[in-house]
Amino acid sequence: MTVLETPTAADAATCCGLATTPVTEDDATRLAGMFKALGDPVRLRMASMIASAPEVCVCEITPAFDLSSGTISHHLKTLREAGLVDCERRGTFVYYRIQPEALRPLSALLSACAAGVGFLGSDPNPRPGRWPA
Repeated sequence: MTVLETPTAADAATCCGLATTPVTEDDATRLAGMFKALGDPVRLRMASMIASAPEVCVCEITPAFDLSSGTISHHLKTLREAGLVDCERRGTFVYYRIQPEALRPLSALLSACAAGVGFLGSDPNPRPGRWPA
């Protein structure tokens, strides 16, 4: 199965986290806020950037985006309020770190199965012009 193929209902029901157990109302409410925060491409990139290191200074995040400092602050605040990142002020700078305990339920919910259900970015032989770029 390729990255962009949709698994059959039988494959999904037998292997993937989302299909193995129903999500409770409370969990759905909590997780939806995290997914909503990650649903914005800028915030997804910021979260990825922060997750790639033990901590990242806002002074490293800001130049990576062609956005005003106010917009950067808004996106980081959204990630904080969703519980995905935490921060600590040191002098004039703020340092951000990912909250691994927040990512665990997201990961468990969306875990790709070892039987080959496609996962974005998992194609060992990506072809030019295919999404993701």
